[in-house]
Amino acid sequence: MAAAVANGDKGFEVPKLEIKFTKLFINGRFVDAVSGKTFETRDPRTGEVTARIAEGDKADVDLAVKAAREAFDHGPWPRMSGFQRGRILHKFADLVEQHTEELAALDTVDAGKLFAMGKAIDIPGGANLLRYYAGAADKIHGETLKMARPCHGYTLKEPVGVVGHIVPWNYPTTMFFFKVSPALAAGCTMVVKPAEQTPLSALFYAHLAKEAGVPDGVLNVVPGFGPTAGAAISSHMDIDKVSFTGSTEVGRLVMEAAAKSNLKPVSLELGGKSPVIVFDDADLDMAVSLVHMATYTNKVDLSDYPAVPSEIMCTSTICSKFSSILHINSAILQGEICVAGSRIYVQEGIYDAFVKKASEMAKKSVVGDPFNPRVHQGPQIDKDQYEKVLKYIDIGTREGATLVTGGKPCGENGYYIEPTIFTNEEMSIAQEEIFGPVMALMKFKTVEEAIQKANSTRYGLAAGIVTKNIDIANTVSRSIRAGAIWINCYLGFDPDAPFGGYKMSGFGKDMGMDALEKYLHTKAVVTPLYNTPWL
Repeated sequence: MAAAVANGDKGFEVPKLEIKFTKLFINGRFVDAVSGKTFETRDPRTGEVTARIAEGDKADVDLAVKAAREAFDHGPWPRMSGFQRGRILHKFADLVEQHTEELAALDTVDAGKLFAMGKAIDIPGGANLLRYYAGAADKIHGETLKMARPCHGYTLKEPVGVVGHIVPWNYPTTMFFFKVSPALAAGCTMVVKPAEQTPLSALFYAHLAKEAGVPDGVLNVVPGFGPTAGAAISSHMDIDKVSFTGSTEVGRLVMEAAAKSNLKPVSLELGGKSPVIVFDDADLDMAVSLVHMATYTNKVDLSDYPAVPSEIMCTSTICSKFSSILHINSAILQGEICVAGSRIYVQEGIYDAFVKKASEMAKKSVVGDPFNPRVHQGPQIDKDQYEKVLKYIDIGTREGATLVTGGKPCGENGYYIEPTIFTNEEMSIAQEEIFGPVMALMKFKTVEEAIQKANSTRYGLAAGIVTKNIDIANTVSRSIRAGAIWINCYLGFDPDAPFGGYKMSGFGKDMGMDALEKYLHTKAVVTPLYNTPWL
């Protein structure tokens, strides 16, 4: 039995959408690419062309960096008080919220994200991140040092300079503000390269930033491709730092290019293959609902999954309106999230019952047009990702994993795939990042075995633990090598909680005050005390 498909359901209204911004944004103006080239962005619901976007490459990155360098070296932004920058960021956030529906629609036609989810979570969450760092902008300060010598010493926190941000396609809005918000608060200037699949909302945000009062040259947006625009940012001698979110393979290339140019610091948020460990004392219905959400989505509708108590569900994607988010009418995304809990380890006492209930829940999921409020799961981002997920499903079958449910395409148009569950013993689908709606379910006996299995991966981005035993929760959370551990919840994101990985999931944090530190240098200043010999 396959998941229900709602592609043909026309009992809903698709908002009218005008694509307003398709050019590069450099030095406060929308401009054509130097080469005059454009590329297509396609609607994953249908595969049809949505718009033609100016294609930036090295020449355009050079122009954007020149504008950003001028704005940093001679412009007002780094020299404003933190209070002044904060006021502009607050206005930026207000403008984002005023255009919530339009921006959510842009991310739907660009990335296939659920429209209701975008309106309730992604866009307000971006505004909330701006406000978080607006509040931090006037609280950046150094320390007074207790010197061992007869000297007065203190530190200054100064913006790192021109930053290159390379943003992925799965969360166009969230990832844009993960990077831009703290960098703006710190006083940096920047060049942003959105993913070629999802440039539309980034260009709109550039327009809103200018309207809010961000000076020309501070925020530049150059859509383009990784081997051209992305490579130019990574290797540019006049960029002082690069922040990248994407695959581990591309992260290596970014780091190598940065090292070969001016040794600029790099922060990398890379791939993941996150485990969720369910112990046999867990409430079975709650655990199945939580794992379903962890694998296939980044938020869940509690009216669809009532077994999950609201007091333990940390499903907010950086949105502070916590309680109201949990009841929006959208449940599943398409598994395209770096922290997807797709390696599920269930203790043997409840394993068989868990597999049965998880399969039943997957079969109830409605796959279809993300503008349809009845739909739980939208399409994959594009044809390449769609084919990659189907290839991994085929690999799982050929390697001997048992296909419990799903595993097939959905609908006649677009890039839809059924929610899929395999049971297996540590095959490729349980080790490699698929970035699609595929769950691998495995059995364990002891706490020690669960820890060993959870750590048996090159990644270390996140992990989930489901248990009523506080001793087990504490022991396992301290033993798993991952940057975020969520106990009896999943996707416990918050603006104040740093997020970033261990091992080959990268280094450097987004969100929290740790993210602000990425965009600051520490300078030590020392002065001999009056009438004190220096030597």
